[in-house]
Amino acid sequence: MPQSDSTYQCIEAICQSGCLAVRAVIDSLEGGQAIPQTDGMSPEQINLILSELKAVMSVYDEPCD
Repeated sequence: MPQSDSTYQCIEAICQSGCLAVRAVIDSLEGGQAIPQTDGMSPEQINLILSELKAVMSVYDEPCD
């Protein structure tokens, strides 16, 4: 599924929040919890955001400081 502008903007905004915030968002989304950044988005969009955030964070070997 291609990214829409809203999903891309959401991913960018979450990533701008920093490593700890991104990991917290991933944990929330994996746990099925809603987050303000994804209000009004479809489950497919939320799953795409989660996948993209996990891909971004996979490049880091160490936990956030």
